Amino acid sequence: MDWSQMKNWFGGQAMLRTLYLLFLGQLVSFVLALASFTSSLLAKLGVDCPVTQSSLTYFSLALVYGSILLHRRQKLQISWYWYLLLGFVDVQGNYLYNQAYQYTSITSVSLLDCWTIPWVIILTWVFIRSRYSIWQLCGAAFCVLGLGVVLLSDVGVGGGGGSRPLVGDSLVVAATVFFAMSNVGEEFCVRKRDRIEVVSMIGVYGFLVTAVESSILEFKSLESISWSGEIILAAAGYALSMFMFYSLAPVVLEGSGSTMFNLSILTSDMWVVVIRIFVYRQQVDWLYYLALALVAVGLIIYSTNDKEPLPVVIPAPEDGAEYHPINDEVAPSRL
Repeated sequence: MDWSQMKNWFGGQAMLRTLYLLFLGQLVSFVLALASFTSSLLAKLGVDCPVTQSSLTYFSLALVYGSILLHRRQKLQISWYWYLLLGFVDVQGNYLYNQAYQYTSITSVSLLDCWTIPWVIILTWVFIRSRYSIWQLCGAAFCVLGLGVVLLSDVGVGGGGGSRPLVGDSLVVAATVFFAMSNVGEEFCVRKRDRIEVVSMIGVYGFLVTAVESSILEFKSLESISWSGEIILAAAGYALSMFMFYSLAPVVLEGSGSTMFNLSILTSDMWVVVIRIFVYRQQVDWLYYLALALVAVGLIIYSTNDKEPLPVVIPAPEDGAEYHPINDEVAPSRL
């Protein structure tokens, strides 16, 4: 990117749009850090019900956004079985991710979570036909490098540990595959259709999947929980954080794509460190600030070289007209 392009970027509306998306990305990252913190707290309190834990989030999404969808009285614009698949994939990712806290530390989970990025790049390249420049890949590398530095600092603060780290790390890597499929599928859906419909259907089908799986896998675990005010508050905090995450994520996915989305939420580990400072009164060293600078530089490099996708005009169907299944449609190109 030469000087003239940089000057035009700072002088036009692209700067405001980029700053807006960066702000939303960091807001999503912050609520995700809150979700990670409360999930880790639930594991420390002896709660081992990751599917049931996620069911509260899906139920709230179905209740709030499903009510809006029913008020509109419109037909689904994407076939129900695609939403069922998207909900199933999303539930499995959350299940594996939350289950990992039973075996490994929050530091290890945050470190391995960055595996979502290469999976997303591969999937968007194949299915959404996204094309990445050298500058974008360089920006992504800066973000991952910054994550590595902050995790190095985090280990000194209180990372490491876990009863069975290898099992927990394997669960996180498996979760990143499901998260990548969920992010790319959600990006495809929100760019083709309505965000309210997508979020509400993820809530509906996600809740149905969690209801079935929790009744099979976690019935005995639920009976063994000694409920306390601390557990209830942690569960409510997790549900509220994830509700905000699912509400904001489609906006970022639609505006900047799943790769930029996952690069933005890399800073969630930094927010976790901030939470530790205020909750546990712990200190961080200078590596934390170096990591913050690296991630900020990486996000700026990536976002300033991210070209807006070509608009796809989808005519509104007439009354009584049937919608075509999503597999008959062509994904928007991001050349």
